[in-house]
Amino acid sequence: MDISHNKLSGDIPSQVIGLSSFSLLLNLSQNSLTGILPAEVGKLKNIKILDISNNNLTGGIPEIIGGCLILEFLYLQGNHFQGIIPSSLAALRGLQYLDLSRNNLSGYIPKDLQRLPFLNYLNLSSNNLEVIISLYWRRKTQKNKPLSTVSSIKFLPKVSYQTLHQATGGFSLSNQIGSGGFGSVYKGIIDQEENNVVAIKVLNLQEKGASKSFVAECNALRNIRHRNLVKILTCCSSTDYNGNDFKALVFENMSNGSLEEWLHRENQSRSLNLLQRLNIVVDVASALCYLHDHCEPQVIHCDMKPSNVLLDDDMVARVGDFGLAKLISTTTDSSQNQSNTVGIKETIGYAAPDK
Repeated sequence: MDISHNKLSGDIPSQVIGLSSFSLLLNLSQNSLTGILPAEVGKLKNIKILDISNNNLTGGIPEIIGGCLILEFLYLQGNHFQGIIPSSLAALRGLQYLDLSRNNLSGYIPKDLQRLPFLNYLNLSSNNLEVIISLYWRRKTQKNKPLSTVSSIKFLPKVSYQTLHQATGGFSLSNQIGSGGFGSVYKGIIDQEENNVVAIKVLNLQEKGASKSFVAECNALRNIRHRNLVKILTCCSSTDYNGNDFKALVFENMSNGSLEEWLHRENQSRSLNLLQRLNIVVDVASALCYLHDHCEPQVIHCDMKPSNVLLDDDMVARVGDFGLAKLISTTTDSSQNQSNTVGIKETIGYAAPDK
């Protein structure tokens, strides 16, 4: 629900703020809403983005807001909130963006906020806050253990076959941007208004092991989060117009293609310089360090090669394609708890570290 930039006034109805069915976005920003933020906000268990900024809300920020466990972006700036910053915000382990600026908040900044593993942006300016000397902030990008529910497939809004069919022009060859052993990747636009380009990996279920690859990739990606890993947006497990099984994964689009394309491109005018190559090496090493040493269960990629290293708008390297991934739990006997759903089928020249 997005009803921002209107002339709404009065209190926020508790019936609206308490709709637990919201699973993506609630945007009430840029209005003239007054009163308090109802305690029913704690019922938004599955929402990712909550924006109530730039209104005239008063009172305190409810402690129960810490119950919004899937929340990634929280915008409360530009109101008249008073009192302390609730310590329960530290329970939002998936929080990436927190803006409480331009309010009347007072007291100390909760020290536990520095432990939020994925927090990339924090704005507490234009308040009356006090800072503990022992409090410090640092960007966390590598040594972070994610909460098992963060970025889990089951919390993603699934898309239909029809939506993906339309987004890719009927899976047109003109929109195909890659192919592999288990399927093809297409460029598509799911939201025409936002014009967000995504990469849609369609599994070829006639290929032996493709279904297991889909499961392996879902299992590997549902619990991991790192700036050097390709981010999964949603998935589709349905049937096509002919009644055949259909499975696909939707990822962020990597506009600069794969490392393999850059290493072997004929146009040398756009080749990688030494600094870019070094940064890519560091990015990939950072991703593998995270997967091998800071995940539970640990993830062994099993197919690390240049074509599976993708580059985003800023030429930051992202590791993708977890269709052959092996999961190893550190909480039980690893010899009895290794999961590789497609068997040993690795790229020639690469061996997983446990072999």
